Amino acid sequence: MPQARGPNRKFKTRNKLITISLVVVGVLGVAVPLFAHHGTSVYDNSKTVTVKGTVAEYIWTNPHVYVKVDAMDESGHTVHWALEAQNPLSEAEVGWSKNTFKPGDEVEIDVKPAKNGRPVGSIGYTTRIIINGKQFKP
Repeated sequence: MPQARGPNRKFKTRNKLITISLVVVGVLGVAVPLFAHHGTSVYDNSKTVTVKGTVAEYIWTNPHVYVKVDAMDESGHTVHWALEAQNPLSEAEVGWSKNTFKPGDEVEIDVKPAKNGRPVGSIGYTTRIIINGKQFKP
């Protein structure tokens, strides 16, 4: 059968271009926020704070692993810290596992604190971590 010519062929080509353009725009629309998510500008990388307290919760999940620690501030009030680490795969590469921390563990963890002063911090790969009196070494 001969190939279609004329206005019908132009219409099909135009529809393909529109479809491809929409797919590209859709993929970019999803991809850009993913790259933006991985910024560390919320943390003050010039400071290190030691969070000393009791593990309340350990979350071993994507996109980040979290250690939630109940610590005392200078006034004796409990402060609930959320400490963010990398993803489980990256943490496993440096020796962490889903059993590294357990609720009730007494910990001392050096973190990069949030710039806004909230009890949020980033756990780096070279961070000093003490669990129940023992230095964590993978």
